[in-house]
Order: sequence, then structure tokens, then C-alpha cells
Amino acid sequence: MSETHRKIRVLIVDDSASVRMTLSEIIGSDPDLEVMATAADPYVAVERIRQEVPDVMFLDIELPRMDGITFLRKIMSQRPIPTVICSSVAEAGSDTLMQALEAGAVDVVAKPRVDTTQFLQESRMRICDAAKAAAHAKLRGAQKAPPPPINVEAKLTADAIIPPHSEARAASVRAKQPDTDPIICIGASTGGTEALREVLEKLPADSPAIIIVQHMPEKFTNAFARRLNGLCAIEVKEAEDGDVVQAGRALIAPGNQHMLLQRAGTRYTVQIVDGPHVSRHRPSVDVMFRSASQVAGRNAMGVILTGMGDDGARGLLEMRQSGSHTVAQDEESCIVFGMPKEAIQRGAAAKVMPLNRVAHEIGVYARSTYRPGA
Repeated sequence: MSETHRKIRVLIVDDSASVRMTLSEIIGSDPDLEVMATAADPYVAVERIRQEVPDVMFLDIELPRMDGITFLRKIMSQRPIPTVICSSVAEAGSDTLMQALEAGAVDVVAKPRVDTTQFLQESRMRICDAAKAAAHAKLRGAQKAPPPPINVEAKLTADAIIPPHSEARAASVRAKQPDTDPIICIGASTGGTEALREVLEKLPADSPAIIIVQHMPEKFTNAFARRLNGLCAIEVKEAEDGDVVQAGRALIAPGNQHMLLQRAGTRYTVQIVDGPHVSRHRPSVDVMFRSASQVAGRNAMGVILTGMGDDGARGLLEMRQSGSHTVAQDEESCIVFGMPKEAIQRGAAAKVMPLNRVAHEIGVYARSTYRPGA
């Protein structure tokens, strides 16, 4: 970070003194971030905001004097601030989680866990990345500068989970792949919860099979899937190991675990595995995309949506090289144009389009690959 680079200023709103202290220590440890102020309730937060407007706000949902969702709605209607929900309440309540996202929150993280060094380190990475992504998110069409590059020190690739195919092996697999029903693979991060809702709500009940990686903490993915299941014509569920990938169903990778596509003949299932963070994430879009490139190839479509970083860019390129149809969301409709930008720059996307055309493109792809009796 250069001396002239201004740090991202963060306001923490949480009624727990220990959580405020832990978050402050985590955020303050990153050279790109600083804690502007902390507040125990929304009324104190308003006074802080009157003195100085933060770049990002971390907000709990259960707060004294005014709940976090009501406060978020008021802030977004008066002076929008990129907001990350940091709460344990949303883990169990799908309605609560979706209300927060629909009210304008750009991301959601679990409260930091300090029980072991590993969990604390994972919380630190997730919280700091969420703060940086939120700071560069577009709210109500406002343009933000591109996010700073992510520190990729010791960053693992999908090789840590799935060995890559050699060019000869990949060519052999492409040549031998029998036709199957189409599989749609979607990856998203910051801003992706609402983007996914927009896409999935438009799909008919007989839509092609879909597998999804959305960067989201453990337990939150189940709440997210349940809420989408109540809004969409297709079935939406958090993936479990061995789940069948089939038309009319979308499977969302569980938080804190990787999801791989598997195939036996013309039948697909998902495998849920543990493992290290890949491209700074678990689940990783790269892991899912690579598995699809190796077992589905031309029978798959890869879609990369809004999000910070480069998770999915390498995997989408592998999908395209294996014969898959590949799509990236365009800059104008992205909350954060990080992951799609990386994919586009690598030549991974055959098409670039606004979010409101993605569902239509899925339908076009499905019709173009329809094979009676396949």
C-alpha cells in the first residue's frame, strides 16, 4: 500500500463489547483497513456517522433500541453505506438473512470465532476480504474505483483439491464424452445473493440442472437455499454429498466445504469435501468449475457473476477449453466487477452480458442442447 493510499474506514455496530473488540483487532490488523468508530446500538451509530461517514459498516441484526434490519433500511433510504451483516441470527433464520440482503446489505459474514487459531485466521481473512469488497461495491448505480489487488501469498489453486488434466488427457476426455442433459454451473461472491435470486426466480420449473457456489459462511447457505426455494419455481436446496443433479433443481454448495460435480454414465451427482481454501475461499468456484470441465465438458454451461477477487476465472477458462459454453456478467450490472473481469481478461467467457439476460441465456443454451432420448 502506498503512503498516499487512504485506508478503508470501517464502522462496527454490535452490542457485544467483546465482538466489537475482536472485530476491531481483526480489521485493524490489515494495512488497507482502519476502524473509524464502534457503536453499541443504531442511535450511537447515527451520531458517529454524522461526524464522519464510513466507507463500510459492519452491522449486527440483534441490537438494542432498534433492530439492525430496520436501521439498515433507514440508512439505505437516506445515506447509503456499503454494509456487511455480521451476525449469528441469520444462520438459523432464512427470512432474517434474506430481509437483510434485500434491505441492501452487500455481504454477510459469521461472527469471528476465537476458539482456535485456525478458525480465528479464517475469520480474519473472510472479514477483511468482505470489508474491501464492500468498500468498492456499487450502490444504486454509483461507480466505485476498482478494488485493490488481493494478497495472494500462499494462495492455493484448485490443484489442491482436483489434479488438472494434461492437454492430451483433456482432449481425450472431450472426444469420448457422451451427450447428456445440460448442467449449469454458477459462481458468485459479493452481491451474488441478490444476483442469484434474480436469475433463479426467472427460471421455469423444468429448467436444466444447476449447481452453485456462492461465497457465504457455514450455516448461512442453508438459510439462503431455503429462502430461494420458497421464491423460485425450481427446487433450491443446500447440497449434500451424493445429491443427484437433475432438471428442475439447483444445489448450493454448503458454506465451509467444497462441491465437485461427479458423473457415472449419463448421471450426475455432487461430492461435498473438506480441504484447504482455494483462491481464498471454501467453497471455491474454481473447484466446482474444474470438476465440471473434467466430467461434463461440452454438456455444461459456466456462469460467473459479481464478486471480488479471481475465484472462478481459471476454472471458467478450463470449462471453455473443454467445450463448455461460458458466460460472465458485465461490469455495469455487477456490484463488484472483480471475478467476471478476471475471467474476461483471461479469455474464459464466450459471452459477456448484463445480469437480466443470464436466465434467458440459460434457456437458450438448454434448448440448443436438447437431445431427445439422451
